[in-house]
Parts: sequence; C-alpha cells; structure tokens
Amino acid sequence: MRRSIGFALAFVSLLLLGATIVSYSKYKKSVAEYQQVTAQEESTRVHYDRAVNEIVVIQDSLNAIVMGPNATSLAPDRYQLELQGPATLHDESLARIAMLKSAIERTKKRIEELDAKLKKNGVRMAGLESMIVGLRKSVTEKEERIAELSTQVDTLGVRVAGLTTQVEAQRQDIDTKQAEIARKREEIATVFYAMGTKSELTNAGIVASKGGVLGLGKTLKPSGAANPAAFTPLDTDQETVIRVPAAKVQVLSAQNVASYVLQPVGENMVEIRIVNPEEFRKVKQVIILKT
Repeated sequence: MRRSIGFALAFVSLLLLGATIVSYSKYKKSVAEYQQVTAQEESTRVHYDRAVNEIVVIQDSLNAIVMGPNATSLAPDRYQLELQGPATLHDESLARIAMLKSAIERTKKRIEELDAKLKKNGVRMAGLESMIVGLRKSVTEKEERIAELSTQVDTLGVRVAGLTTQVEAQRQDIDTKQAEIARKREEIATVFYAMGTKSELTNAGIVASKGGVLGLGKTLKPSGAANPAAFTPLDTDQETVIRVPAAKVQVLSAQNVASYVLQPVGENMVEIRIVNPEEFRKVKQVIILKT
C-alpha cells in the first residue's frame, strides 16, 4: 500500500516536472518572440525615421527648384563656368533649364532609391507611401513647368533672332542715312579753290581776259570752263583758312567780300580767313590771283 502511494507520488512529481519544463520552454520561446518583435519594431522605426528624413531632404531639394520671377540659382558658380564666356540671354536661359532638368533627374533617382530601399526593408506604411506619391507628383509638376519654360525660351529665341535681324537692318539703314547726311553736309560745306599768277591761271583755262575796247581795259574773269582737277577741295565746316604763298592776293571769283578777310602773315604769305562760311560757299569755285 505504501509502495503504491510512493509510486503515485513519484509519477505526479514527474508530471509536475514535465509541465514545468514545458512551461519554461514556452516562456523562453515567448521571450524570444517578444525580443524579435521588439527588434523588428525598432528596426522598422529606424527605417521609418530615415525614410522621413530622406523625404524631407528630397522635398527641400524640390522646393529649391523655384521657377519664375523668384527663381534662385542652384549652383551659380558652376552655372557661370558652364557658360564659358559672354553669352546671350537665350543661352543663359537654356543653361538654367538644363541645370533644372539635371536637378529633377537627380531628385527622381533619389525617390526611386528610397522606394526600393523601403521595399527591401519591408517597410510598407500608408503614410510613407503617400509621401512618396506626393514627391512623384511634385516632380511631375516641375517637369511639366520646365517643359513649358523650354518651349517659351525656344519661342522667345526665335522672336529675339527676328528682332536682332530687324534691329541690324535698322542700324544699317541708320548708318546709310548718317553717311548720306554726312556726304550732303560735306557737299554743301565744300568749296574748290585754285591759286596762281595771271599766266598760270590763264594757261590752266581757269580765267580769261574779258571786256575792254581794242584790247585795252580787259579784266580777268573766271572762264567758267576750267578743268575740275585744277581745283583743291576745302571743307569750310572743318577748315576756314587758305594759305597763299604770295606778297599780295586778290580773290577773282564772286565770293561776298564780307565773308572773308585777307591777312598777311609774313613777307610772302597771305591767309584768306573765312569769317562767314555759309555766305562764302555760296560760290563753289574760289579763284585766287597771286600778284
């Protein structure tokens, strides 16, 4: 009887020990599972924080790509270097658009890398997915705006080219008109003078003896048929003095005597000083007799 009770107690003890071992095993397993879940949660939280930070950085990059009157250069030094020398406004606009496109491409790459990283790490949260969708939408909007700007620049480039051609044609027309005005001014202001003794002027056909009776009392008069090559041009707007190497000088042509003065400047030098150019040049040919 006692032996039976002993066996029963031993069996119960074994059962209790087994139950204890099973319970402890389950406890250890639960602890391990809890630790694993906690580690996964911590890893997810870290990946989430990193993803949010990356999204903020990408959004900041997108915000930096400002287009319009408040646009700011993303890399002014590089931008200036890429132009390499003097550039037109059209060239500068194309360079800036190219830079914006590069920035957009870099941003798109970062978004795709972030999305791939989240998928690899198994982080799928509605909030993060919504943020990435928002980033892609923002990138698309900016790409569309850049495309519009590119079209506008091309259109303006064509218009500017047309205006440049028009301005150049107008400039040439102005230059032509200015040259014509200068030519006419010079034509109006220029007289042609010839000087010499009586025999020199007569032999050159510049003057002829006219009037008188029976060869007496003849006076020297312009012939009116002189060779133009015998005369020297003088722009009276630029120069108002004719120097004559002679002791005495007489103006035989019909210049108004009030339009000039004769001024000896040496023993054998006389200057004809034009005091009223407009009046003086009413007669284009000036014939000067040296005596």
